[in-house]
Amino acid sequence: MPDFAPLSTTRRWALGSGDKPPATLGRFELKKQLGRGAQATVWLAVDPRLQREVAIKLMRPLQDQDPSVLEQWLREARHVGRLAHPYIVPVFEADVQGLQPYIVFEYVPGRTLAEHLAQQGRCTPHDAVALMVDVLDGLQAAHQAGIVHRDLKPSNIMVDAQRHARVMDFGMAAAMQTATDAQLASGTPAYMAPEAAAGEAPTPAMDVYSAALVLVELLSGKPLIHQKDSWQALYRLANEELALPDDLGPGVDDGLRAVLQRGMARDPGQRYASAAEFRDALRAWAAPASAPTAANNATLDFLLRRMRHKSDFPALSDSVARIQRVANSEDDSISDLTHEILKDVALTNKLLRLVNSVHYAHASRGTISTVSRAVSLVGFNAVRNMALSLVLLDHMQDRQHASQMREEFLRAMMAGTVAAELCGAGQAAEGAFIGAMFQNLGRMLCEFYFPEEARQVRSLVASGRMEGGEESASMQVLGLGFEDLGVGVARVWGLPESLQRCMRKPLGSPTQRPPEQGAERMRWAALAANEVAGTLLLGDPAQTEAHLSQVGTRYARTLSLSAESIAEATLRARHKLVALAEALDLRVAPDTPAARLLRLPHPAGVQPVAEDALGSHELRASETQPLPAVLESQAGGAVSVAQVNEVLAAGIQDITNAMVESFQLNDVLRMILETMFRALGFRRMVFCLREAKTDVLTGRFGLGEGSEAAVRAMKVPLKDQGDLFAAVCLRGADTLINDATEPRMQARLPQWYRTGLNAPSFLLLPLQIKGRPFALIYADQSVVGGIVVGDKALGLLRTLRNQAVMAFRQAG
Repeated sequence: MPDFAPLSTTRRWALGSGDKPPATLGRFELKKQLGRGAQATVWLAVDPRLQREVAIKLMRPLQDQDPSVLEQWLREARHVGRLAHPYIVPVFEADVQGLQPYIVFEYVPGRTLAEHLAQQGRCTPHDAVALMVDVLDGLQAAHQAGIVHRDLKPSNIMVDAQRHARVMDFGMAAAMQTATDAQLASGTPAYMAPEAAAGEAPTPAMDVYSAALVLVELLSGKPLIHQKDSWQALYRLANEELALPDDLGPGVDDGLRAVLQRGMARDPGQRYASAAEFRDALRAWAAPASAPTAANNATLDFLLRRMRHKSDFPALSDSVARIQRVANSEDDSISDLTHEILKDVALTNKLLRLVNSVHYAHASRGTISTVSRAVSLVGFNAVRNMALSLVLLDHMQDRQHASQMREEFLRAMMAGTVAAELCGAGQAAEGAFIGAMFQNLGRMLCEFYFPEEARQVRSLVASGRMEGGEESASMQVLGLGFEDLGVGVARVWGLPESLQRCMRKPLGSPTQRPPEQGAERMRWAALAANEVAGTLLLGDPAQTEAHLSQVGTRYARTLSLSAESIAEATLRARHKLVALAEALDLRVAPDTPAARLLRLPHPAGVQPVAEDALGSHELRASETQPLPAVLESQAGGAVSVAQVNEVLAAGIQDITNAMVESFQLNDVLRMILETMFRALGFRRMVFCLREAKTDVLTGRFGLGEGSEAAVRAMKVPLKDQGDLFAAVCLRGADTLINDATEPRMQARLPQWYRTGLNAPSFLLLPLQIKGRPFALIYADQSVVGGIVVGDKALGLLRTLRNQAVMAFRQAG
């Protein structure tokens, strides 16, 4: 007799018949099958009532089953439905229609661990441990609620889009099994604990055992119990002591093996007492108090030997070690640190430029001219951290891939600056700065010493084929993850254990409660800061602000900050990085990812300017074309490049001396223009200042031929997006137009300029505070190509421009 029951089609489909899939199940619209197992099929469905996608698990229909079994199953479903944890896939509802049980879950886009292993194979140790930490965190919450999973296995663990593991199907499928399934106890034999196979009542220790077996499979790429026949698997469980495979992949040391051995101990009393204890043991392994020495890691030892063969590395190591020894000494003093820094002239000059930047303007009311004063005003730890950062920059520069190294350094500096802002003032901020920055150490070292391998890693990540991202790609190419490489080198350098721990990214999703220890909060701040830096560098520019907002929301509870406070800290850090890059003269091409790090968000109400309109005219020091020995000055005489630089440097010193004492703002500004005018022999110069009421930059004073008329003519409307001068000021990019007579350039020049000045070549140096333009230095020449700026002169011009910014700040 035909079966006309409403769910007859669904039952036949669940049993594996060839019928077309059903269209609906209750109110749910079934869209497509996501997976099929021996006991159930999983479907993607739509809940029209709540207008959301869900996953529905159709269990095998039960024929002639005791109704009490279904009642018990529904009770368990209601119990599981009360679980709420970020690493547990929530159950929305469960029901039975026509002896057809089904469960409705949250739909989690992604793959199960079983699918991941089938497609990609084993995980790297840190990836595998990170996933299992999530799983154990979820299991602990369930155990505390009195729920044992009973069927933990790779196919019951989802990996979501954020690479976090989420456990599903808590004991519910196992509860529906019958003796005819050749599984005499709840669960899957390949992942069952020995006492579960013997039919004992479910306990949390059973889930601990299953979790250990899943972790072994993640590391080895195959299940420890591989027999397909259920009876053979059960026999092994009952009669054998399972041993770890010899091959668990590179990076698995004796410490991790010991953790696994305890997790899968045959005697439940010898296992970890709880999922939380197992989780904490894995966390301790992943972020040890001290990193393994090179002798304990053959791959790291091999990479270090390769690095030592290059002359830069011994010098770099010596510089870092010397600075760190001073910082670690019990009687550290300003004089000791000063002495170490002064040994390196280039380091000294860069450090003084850095502490005199806008970033540290609050620490002093005058220019800092000595390292000793920098340490006393800015702080011992701050100067130590700056010195370490600059040592990396100075030693790790190579013209063959200089642009990539600048990108890596700026990325690390951005992360450090964001982390410092997230942690507020004081020692915590300095620790977070260096910790977040050094989380990038492994990648920077690889980029500099193994550029070919670094390109391979980037290519693998860009292909999208590496499920574990950069760490997995690095493991495949180098045999060691970037994190392990960085921590290993930090160990060799003698960096403090607290820093080495901070270099290890915390595992799992951001915690819902702030960490109890300050050091743990620092690690989370460093991780959040690196996510911000990665978003700015690698994300879709059109979605940058939206993605930054998501990062803030995700880390708000962990850092005890509101999402708005995190956004404000990020904005402050972005402004500071621009100032730091200016002070260090770190310039990047406008069309590169690194330029995004130095591109500030546009103020509210201001529309962005097209990036390609002026990029080719942005003023950058030439790395390949040397200047002629002499230059022709405006007065007609020949001046040497050395003379130009000498005049600029002398002017900077005079202005510095003037700003130490009380000074008149206009006097300093005139000194700055005069220094530029004398050194480079411009025809005329104009200083423009913004009028608050009109938002127009107007000429205030000038120098040179026809400067009075030029001052009157200079009127730059900042709200006019079509004005080339406004676009330059809003971007904050120093710009040299060497041939303004060219027709396409003439078409871009505003009418007020063509009628009032119309110089054949001109230079624009915009001044900004907090990302907003407030002034402009204009200079021109009477001939095409008449303005030539060398590498050193460019840096000195920018120092003069930054002195003008500082003068405004100090004048209030």
